[in-house]
Amino acid sequence: MEQIAEPGIDLFGGILPSPDQIKALSEQVHSSEKNQIDFSEQVESHMAETSKEALAALGIGLFILGRNEKAIEKLQKAKDCKEKFVYLAFAQRRIGEFDNAIQNLQTSLEHGADKLDVTLEKAATYRYATNFDTAAKELKTCANYENVSTEYHYHLGRLQEVQGFYEEATDNYLKAVELSPNHQKALFHLAYRCDLSGDEESAIDYYKQIATNTPAYVSALLNLAVLYEDSGKFDKAEQCVDTVLETHPNHQRAILFKKDIESSKTMFYDEEKEKKKTRKNQILETPISDFELSVRSRNCLKKMKIQTLGDLLNITEAELLSYKNFGETSLKEIKTILESKSMSLGMSLEEKQFPPIETSDGIIMSDQDQGLMNKPIDDLQLSVRARKCVLKLNIRVIGELTCRTDAELLGCKNFGVTSLNEIKKSLGDLGLSLRSLD
Repeated sequence: MEQIAEPGIDLFGGILPSPDQIKALSEQVHSSEKNQIDFSEQVESHMAETSKEALAALGIGLFILGRNEKAIEKLQKAKDCKEKFVYLAFAQRRIGEFDNAIQNLQTSLEHGADKLDVTLEKAATYRYATNFDTAAKELKTCANYENVSTEYHYHLGRLQEVQGFYEEATDNYLKAVELSPNHQKALFHLAYRCDLSGDEESAIDYYKQIATNTPAYVSALLNLAVLYEDSGKFDKAEQCVDTVLETHPNHQRAILFKKDIESSKTMFYDEEKEKKKTRKNQILETPISDFELSVRSRNCLKKMKIQTLGDLLNITEAELLSYKNFGETSLKEIKTILESKSMSLGMSLEEKQFPPIETSDGIIMSDQDQGLMNKPIDDLQLSVRARKCVLKLNIRVIGELTCRTDAELLGCKNFGVTSLNEIKKSLGDLGLSLRSLD
């Protein structure tokens, strides 16, 4: 059986590799589909072994492959050692057994595990469990490693990021990179934060730093491709995706993304259509004061905080007439103004009326379910790329999204199949879907 990873790293050689070697082994295994297949075969060839020493290596190998339940089963029967308890904790953390993970991390200290490493992993486990206060307390015990430990600053940054302290998180990622310039995870989160804050130039620089390292960091390459495509650098975007496909030829996201990029290269931009949209927006922003209205009408609209033509499209005749001192004469004045612009009162509200949602049995959903329609798009937890495309279409609530068809979304510049599939899945999780023309 061919040995996987760098020379000298053999998980099944009788003596367990060091933590750094196991980490290097994991990175090498996941650097290509071929390595994953080869390593999986290697692990399978040892599955029949039952000695406590062999079970530790087997459990770690299964963990590297993401077979967490099986890894836990093997590690629980393995000989007690620090590696057993650390990787048992890692596998339990992946499947949400946070209390057991904390207990095993604590036990690893009794078998010689590094105290700083264990404390940082405990903090990470509490973070995954959304127990942020306890995670902060764990990290506070490591405060003496400030400006010394890369991992301390990285884990502190991760905690601050999930708590919404983005500036503090960025500072800690910067410190981590300063201490270890090739720390890929810190670089990745630093790039991601720059991207979300609109500093795309810095994001590209950080992603490029990751891309120069080996093995390739797939997520970084794909995020870099998104930024290149958004800026119209399609050849560079395609190069990033091709790099992923060289080692992961069946990577579904990369395959779809490549199709998106190819489509973007030939995408037609309708300049005349965009000009019409701009003119329409200018009309909607026209102040009411530009029109000749009676003093009564003008004063009533002012009190109702209606300042532009667009505001009139969001109010009905009944609402206007219900206002004190607003009568039929004032209503006629306003309707005349709107008719001259081929508009009418309440037009925007009519456009936003969402049809009742029916289940597969033809039953109308409850008011509570209908309330989904008015929830903000942010509730879908879309990726940065998909969210940007939706906002470009001026879609703010889920109901507006369900009124769009596949073709309408794909017609948006830089909106591709990857983003479309992501949106379909998010809506599907809520029991909703895009509008169909069938």
